[in-house]
Amino acid sequence: MSADPALLGVLHPTARGAEAPAPPTKPVPAARPPARRGGGRRRRAVWFVCGVAVLLVSVVLSVRIGASDVGYGELGRVLGGRLGLDVEPLPPLLDSLVWDLRLPRVLMAALVGATLAVSGAALQALTRNALAEPYLLGVSSGASTGAVAVVVLGLGAGSLGVTGGAFVGALLSFGLLLLLLRRGGLDSLRIVLTGVIVGQFFSALTSLVLMASGDQDTTRAVTHWLLGSMASARWDVVVVCAVVAGVGLAVVWVFASALDGLAFGADTAASLGIDVRAARGVLLVVTALMTSAAVASVGAIGFVGLIVPHGARFLVGPGHRTLLPFAALAGAVFLVWTDALARIAFAPREVPVGVFTALVGVPLFLLVLRRRGEL
Repeated sequence: MSADPALLGVLHPTARGAEAPAPPTKPVPAARPPARRGGGRRRRAVWFVCGVAVLLVSVVLSVRIGASDVGYGELGRVLGGRLGLDVEPLPPLLDSLVWDLRLPRVLMAALVGATLAVSGAALQALTRNALAEPYLLGVSSGASTGAVAVVVLGLGAGSLGVTGGAFVGALLSFGLLLLLLRRGGLDSLRIVLTGVIVGQFFSALTSLVLMASGDQDTTRAVTHWLLGSMASARWDVVVVCAVVAGVGLAVVWVFASALDGLAFGADTAASLGIDVRAARGVLLVVTALMTSAAVASVGAIGFVGLIVPHGARFLVGPGHRTLLPFAALAGAVFLVWTDALARIAFAPREVPVGVFTALVGVPLFLLVLRRRGEL
């Protein structure tokens, strides 16, 4: 049976020999030249050099300002004398102010800021949680318990001191975390929930010890330490933190590709050939040790490990090979200036730096969320 020509014409206009109507034309956009990868690398290199320069300028300016301002010439004479150059020595009091108090404090702020920022960036990818921060593992609560045990109860006061007690407490809390994670694996949700449990347990221990002390002066001193302060920074502690931070930052940077994969989930990371369990284990241990060293040295300083990675990610993108160095620089600059503000805002009285990181960090975090369209 032959098909009706009229029907064919409706179904397909060319069936009757008619020419099909041409579809409406759209303007073709002009071809764009292919993006050059070298341009992006050069731009990131320029940003990195600028970040290093900003950090150096921040360190110099922060050393100068305080209750007693220090001139550039005096700062140069102190550094020149320590380097063995032929310079006129400063009065011993001023020399000690710069070399023994200001410079270790500023360098400690830079090291702690870089450590917390990189740890926060790593844990946010590791747990796939935008609210993850270095204290997620409970090590800050353990460090607080160790410090309180030394100050209030006198446990190991002769051999450990506050810094040593805080470090031991941080390691104990992390050991408990690993013990609880031993059977169930290292998936993201278990890490987050177990870290919260461990942190709450040690926070309760800290509160219990403080309430049992009954000494208001001791409680006030411990509370000041818990809020974070660079006032106790000394060269030996700075050297230890520098070694821990340097090794830790290098290890985390080596795992940058693994963090890129883990940010999309364990299945995606495994499909890329990443040993998920090994990568998670190494990163958990390294970030915990870095955070333990930082908290044991200066106390628990909040918000740095939370807001700085988001700000750096907004500027340079989510790729961790670029993100981690920028986060380290941004964290260092942020804490150097926050500590300077804590020193001079109510001079001669000093405010714990953790108070100012929260006051400055909250509006910055809201700004980042708003720029990302999440608020």
